[in-house]
Amino acid sequence: MLPFTVTHVDPDSGARAAELTTPHGVVHTPAFMPVGTAGTVKGVAAWELDRLAPEMVLANTYHLLLRPGVDRVERLGGLHRVLGWTGPVLTDSGGYQVFSLADSRRVDDDGVSFRSHLDGSVERLTPSGVIEAQARFGVDVAMVLDECPASDAPPDEAARAVERTARWAAIGLETARTLRAESDWRGGVFGIQQGALDPELRRRSTETLVTHDFDGFAVGGLAVGESNVALHEAVATFAPMLPSDRPRYLMGVGYPEDLLHAVACGVDLFDCVLPTRSARTGKAFTSRGEVVIKNARWADDDSPLDPDCPCPTCERYPTAVLRHLFVAREVTSVVLLTVHNLTYFLRLMREARAAIIAGRYTELRRRVIAARSAGGPDRGDADSAR
Repeated sequence: MLPFTVTHVDPDSGARAAELTTPHGVVHTPAFMPVGTAGTVKGVAAWELDRLAPEMVLANTYHLLLRPGVDRVERLGGLHRVLGWTGPVLTDSGGYQVFSLADSRRVDDDGVSFRSHLDGSVERLTPSGVIEAQARFGVDVAMVLDECPASDAPPDEAARAVERTARWAAIGLETARTLRAESDWRGGVFGIQQGALDPELRRRSTETLVTHDFDGFAVGGLAVGESNVALHEAVATFAPMLPSDRPRYLMGVGYPEDLLHAVACGVDLFDCVLPTRSARTGKAFTSRGEVVIKNARWADDDSPLDPDCPCPTCERYPTAVLRHLFVAREVTSVVLLTVHNLTYFLRLMREARAAIIAGRYTELRRRVIAARSAGGPDRGDADSAR
């Protein structure tokens, strides 16, 4: 199993700082993983990713299976070579992406068949096949195949998903054991808790998963349409069910307030497309709330996006220039906003870790939320977080 040590626990909130040792380095948590879905973090060159220095980067097995394919990634030297990144990498199994294709997939007890969104070809994911693919990618953490029901799924459907996910997880872990014995891959495997919004199903899912030696555990199936209140209640209930001596990973969440809440619930790892996707739609995250860069109020603003941000975008470009570039559809604007947004999210988690170590996490959380609530003139409808 991958070594994992909780080094500090905040006395007021229960938030924790920890270290996960992987084949490509130590991941210091809490940590936000930038999403490199198809083998790149959109808008960020590898050398800029080095400067941003995330603890770990995420990619997606579903997309990489379809293009460029497992064989080609392996021939090119593995996913780290494709990413141009030497640090730790986690890959999602693609379960969420497949189950979002409700009209073009068929689920059975042995896996999922689906039509490619690229060319319509029939493809298949199996619990052993996704682990084999991730091992061939050479990743540090592989996720098991899971069935992700909607948050409002009928009880019988959610229960079947829990049972099927548990069976698939056991198959995936056994496949990983075989691969470790027969190859030089030494990555870890995380199990995924499911159960929609039903605490009893979540408890049942957890009880089954913890009978196996997973390197970590994820809370899956959230941020799929439930309200923000329901999301926070679910995280507070479901995350502490997972073992405290292993990493806890909240998949696909989300906004700064969501991350800070989850850290207080004992969650260690996060991923979300929000920083990069929002940059492509012209939204910047700042310590004073969101800025929608196309709004006319920024046309003559000579100040940086965020006076408290140390990123190159804020150091060199006035907000008015960023607006001009975005309105003019210059691709540079997306790159600049992406660098800024990732800086914000990564810095937020580093500050959270420092506050936990200092025993001041609750104070940090209150200060960040108060500043964002008071200073966000453009904060509006939430972008999709997945």
